[in-house]
Amino acid sequence: MQGKLIVFEGVEGSGKTTQMQRSRDWLLEKMKAESPTFSQVAITREPGGTELGKALRRLLLEGTLNHPIQDRTELLLYAADRSQHVEEVLKPMLAAGGIILCDRYTDSTIAYQGYGRGLSLSLIEKICQMATDGLESDLTLWLDVDVEIGLARAKARGAADRMEQAELAFHQRVQQGFRALAAAHPQRIVRVDGSGTEAEVQGKIQAILTQRFREWSLEN
Repeated sequence: MQGKLIVFEGVEGSGKTTQMQRSRDWLLEKMKAESPTFSQVAITREPGGTELGKALRRLLLEGTLNHPIQDRTELLLYAADRSQHVEEVLKPMLAAGGIILCDRYTDSTIAYQGYGRGLSLSLIEKICQMATDGLESDLTLWLDVDVEIGLARAKARGAADRMEQAELAFHQRVQQGFRALAAAHPQRIVRVDGSGTEAEVQGKIQAILTQRFREWSLEN
């Protein structure tokens, strides 16, 4: 069976990484208890899912350069990371029948560089199409939390990265972008209320995944 690409999206501090890891553990236990349909469950992220991506992640998020990264440059660096990621990691794993849980994908680019930075959405769409070679997520889980709550969570983790340091208005525009994307793509993007406890949010995610896997099994 062809694998599935499941993406976790949201503003800073939305709980993506934690919920992705908990989802992986749950899926692995589920595969042990049942006859495995998929070959493996893997976690990856953007930027940083490849060796090249790790170097680009440092440039994009650590903010160690002497001069600010221009908005279009930022967009193209994220696209370069994604192009390498798709060809080196995502396509081979999907072809092998794996489940991929990915921390951010194309919707982040639209939300952050499109709505957040104000770059042309049509330009971003073209660049994403080129970078992904048309590969879309099978399911995107949008962890929806209040921007200020998310930023407070991110701050509590320690030193803020370059993106977390942006002004509040930027993050509010990003949230608006995720909201617009969810409204435009209801079959692919599912909103998850991320304001509860980790266990509560994970319960909602498991319910969504259970339903989707049931639907996917009926397609084959």
